[in-house]
Amino acid sequence: MKIKTILFTLILIAGFTSGSQAQNNANPEDSASINALILTLFDGMREGDSAKVSKVFRKDVKMFSSYTSKEGEKVLREGKLESFLKAIGTPHDEIWDERIWDTQITVDGGIAQVWTQYAFYVGSQFSHCGVDAFDLVKDASGQWKIIHLMDTRRKEGCDPEE
Repeated sequence: MKIKTILFTLILIAGFTSGSQAQNNANPEDSASINALILTLFDGMREGDSAKVSKVFRKDVKMFSSYTSKEGEKVLREGKLESFLKAIGTPHDEIWDERIWDTQITVDGGIAQVWTQYAFYVGSQFSHCGVDAFDLVKDASGQWKIIHLMDTRRKEGCDPEE
């Protein structure tokens, strides 16, 4: 009985391992296109160019931020693309600089996920850090678009690569 259990467990582990390896073997062209799209988002933010930023999103994108309130409560806040674009395009004195590192891209067919660490600066002043998690889809013209964006936000435990 123990041998059957051990064999079954090994088969399951082998199946999950081979499946995860296949998903991480993204087409280099897709990975490059997705990486360029993510960089376009952050370049547009630095430039205050809401039109540039708008092009990386599907119009029905869902946006969420997760953080801990000053009272210690977990908060999930939904954002709206329209509000995000308005904030980017409204002139501000300081550059909004979101610096990313440790970016991981996973693609399977017409869907992709991106997970990246970030630190956000207003001008040269550190504001917060966390993780950006993106879900993307490839549209009918073959272009990747962000359909879901979720980020975490914190002030501590940040280790940006500079």
